[in-house]
Formats: sequence, structure tokens, C-alpha cells
Amino acid sequence: MSPVWSLGAGLLLLLLWVRHRGLEAVLVHHRWVFVCLFLLPLSILFDVYYQLRAWAVWRLHSAPRQHAQRVRYIQAQVREWKNEGSKRYMCTGRPGWLTVSLRVGKYKKIHKNIMINLMDVLEVDSERQVVRVEPLVTMGQLTAHLNPMGWTIPVVPELDDLTVGGLIMGTGIESSSHIYGLFQHTCVAYELVLADGSLVRCSPTENSDLFYAVPWSCGTLGFLVAAEIKMIPAKKYVKIRYQPVRGLQKICERFAEESKKKENSFVEGIVYSLEEAVIMTGVLTDEAEQSKINRIGNYYKPWFFKHVEKYLKADRTGTEYIPSRHYYHRHTRSIFWELQDIIPFGNNPIFRYLFGWMVPPKISLLKLTQGEAIRKLYEQHHVVQDMLVPMKSLEKSIQTFHDDLNVYPLWLCPFILPNNPGMVHPKGDEAELYVDIGAYGEPRRKQFEARASMRQMEKFVRSVHGFQMLYADCYMTREEFWDMFDGSLYHKLREQMNCKDAFPEVYDKICKAARH
Repeated sequence: MSPVWSLGAGLLLLLLWVRHRGLEAVLVHHRWVFVCLFLLPLSILFDVYYQLRAWAVWRLHSAPRQHAQRVRYIQAQVREWKNEGSKRYMCTGRPGWLTVSLRVGKYKKIHKNIMINLMDVLEVDSERQVVRVEPLVTMGQLTAHLNPMGWTIPVVPELDDLTVGGLIMGTGIESSSHIYGLFQHTCVAYELVLADGSLVRCSPTENSDLFYAVPWSCGTLGFLVAAEIKMIPAKKYVKIRYQPVRGLQKICERFAEESKKKENSFVEGIVYSLEEAVIMTGVLTDEAEQSKINRIGNYYKPWFFKHVEKYLKADRTGTEYIPSRHYYHRHTRSIFWELQDIIPFGNNPIFRYLFGWMVPPKISLLKLTQGEAIRKLYEQHHVVQDMLVPMKSLEKSIQTFHDDLNVYPLWLCPFILPNNPGMVHPKGDEAELYVDIGAYGEPRRKQFEARASMRQMEKFVRSVHGFQMLYADCYMTREEFWDMFDGSLYHKLREQMNCKDAFPEVYDKICKAARH
């Protein structure tokens, strides 16, 4: 039988099976079929298109020239909204399914959509060590652009598809954040189109109130059209050391100890159970022992969190050299560990060698095709949350995550939180070491109920003066939300810049209790 006939017969059998089981049942209980046959090839086409586009823009040097024109178009749309009587709130016209957040916001259907087509690297200033970019530039795109030039940015948040705009208007973190802070703390200037259509630049010395109020505002103070981000020299490898640790108290002590060491370029922890974790520390270097180089980003390699788990199971420390760009995007192929719930056999060596080059599927396409049944299933039986808590509360926090969620692995990422104005800052007058606890997966707690359990978690995080990342489902009341976040500067600027008729309040945009 020819390959064409074999393929045709296979597709026919698949269609008959789908018809027998029902499309919704297949999408819910056998989602890997749809993902492998349709979303993975479609994701490849998306990547090829955007890579070719970025290459063409770079070759033609057209980004800076077109940027001014595109910004004027955004300003024209805002002025048109004003001339129409400012009857509706404004928001970006980017479809909700294109964002990396799993939240499905319905506000775009009722708000005035402002089209913002800004996705290019504008300028690399080696003298100032600053890169100027548009808001839809992704982390994968930016590192691919900077690394060959010998540069990188200090904080490269995980996942290739995270955008600069999302990381500023929301937040972003990486295992270098114990030195550099959150993504917002590596930015030196923002350019925004405000509610009156004017273009404004802000920095720590120019319109400083706006500069400190923009992060975490989720696009409710203006439209971000460009950002300037610090650069640091790139090196070829990250020398990474894996340290298995057992016992919750020892895990927290070792993690805090390593996070305080400035000689560690990177610090990260993966907690596999309440009493077991692997602490990883890394140092940037240009030299490597050839026998210890691990190109973990290659498509046929094991998923990173599974590779790390081997050190725990063997109960041994280890040292490797990972190429820098592979390290920065080490969790991308498995979407941390979320992909194991979608493609259960995704880390199987046969699958990796045959189809690993197509992984991961685009998160945006997963959202677009998930359907109401899967969305409700995920909402009730799946957790994707990042809680930022003081390092001194880490042990109590992990215990609370275990009691209320029982989701493993947990991701630990330390960061220094400076005492800057804005929505997020330490309780005291000085910078403080915090840690991001990331929970991604299906809770194994028998009494788990999404709303009640998450409200309990949010209450705990508020009690230790922590913060919840706003990409995730948030169940707080308005009063609880502004108890967690400092809204003094934010509300002052919304009043001064006439934002109240132009943009919804951040709470109304992201919290489940308020969202339309």
C-alpha cells in the first residue's frame, strides 16, 4: 500500500473514531490527538512566519522608520475615540487568545479596540547598553536578535512567546532576578500614548510618577508603544550546579542561602514534593568542559524538569554547561511541566526524536481551540498561579501550597524587590528578598474547589505581604485587591491623566469577581 493510501486510511479511521466518540469528548479526554495532528504543525507555521518577518525587517532596516508612522496611527485612533464622545473604554485590539495568559477576557468585545501593530526591535545602543523595542517583541525574538551581537538582557523571563509589553504591564521574572529584580526593574524608559492621544516618554528622571506606575497597571494608564531595556554582555554558557535537598526546612535554608550570593548569576529551585527539591545555581562563562556541555534546548533532549529530577532520584549533585540561549529558554519546550498534561507521552524518547522539533504548541492556539468544556475543566481542576512572597515566609508558604493545593512540581525563583513607588514594593523602607512560587498543574487535594481554595491562598499571601501575578485567575474582592497592592500612585495618576473614562480600573480588567 502506498504512503498516500496509508495516510488516507489513517485519517479516515481517525474521523470515524472522532465521529463515534464525539468531537467535544475527544477534545476534552484525548486532546493530544488534536494537538499533535493540528496545533503542532500550525505552531510551526506561526514560528516560520514571524521569524521570516523579523529577518526581513532586520535586513531592510525598516523598523525605526515605520515605528513613528505606526505610533501616529495609534494616536489617530485615540483621537477618533475622543471625537466619538468617549462612550466606551479603550483597550488594545490584539485578540485575547494571542496572549500567554490562560485567562479569557471578554472585555475586548465591548471596549473600543485600538489596533497596535508594534512587534519590532528598534535600536541596539551599545554605548548606553540599552535596547529599544516595541511592546509585542517576544523574549525568543529578542534573545535571537541580541545574542549574535554579544548582548542579552539581565532578566529573560521563561517562554519564548512572552512579550515585552506583557512583562511590563504585568510582570516578569527569571532566575537572575535575585540580582536584577523583576523585568520592570531592568527597564530605563517607556513611551506611551495617553488617553488624550499625546505621546509621552517617562523614566526615573522624566515623568517619574508615570514611570513607576506603569508596571502592573495592565494597560489602564495608556498604550505602551516602546520600551528601553538594559543590556549586559552575553556569554556562551551557563555553568549550572544541581543540588538535591531533602527536608522542607533544609530546602528553604539552602535556597535562601544561595539566593543571597551575588556570585550566583542564576538561582532556581524545583520542588518535587513537600520534602524533596533540587536547587540549581548557575554562573555565566565563556569556557566549558566539552564533556559536560548539555545542549538541553535541542528538540530530542529530555524536558528540563525531567532532566533535573534525575539528580534527585540518583541523590547526587552534578555540574553541566548549558549554552546560554538554551538555558534562558530551558522550560519552553515543556511549558514548564504543563505539556505533560496535554501530551502525556511528550517526553518519551521516540516522540522527542520524531516530533520534538514541533514542540511546544503555541499557548495562544491552545487557548483559541480549547472550547467552553475544556475552559471550565481547566478552571475547576487546574491551577496556574505565581505567588510572590517574602523569602522569610518561604517555608510557611510551601506548606500552605501543599495543604491548600498539593500541586507538584513547584517552581521557586528568588528576586530582589526594591522600595520603589508603584503598586508592588516591600512593606519596609528597604529592598527585600522575595521568592516567586509557581504552581502549574492539577491539584491533588481532595477538597479542592477552585474559588474557595484560591481565595484561601490569596488571603494567606496578603497576610505575609505578598503579591499575586495578575496573568492568573484572581478571586479577590476590590477591597482585598487594594489591600494586597498599593494603589495610591496608580489612582492619583488615573485622576490626573483623565484615565477613568478611557480605561477600566486594573481590578475590573483582571479579577474574576469584576470581569465581564
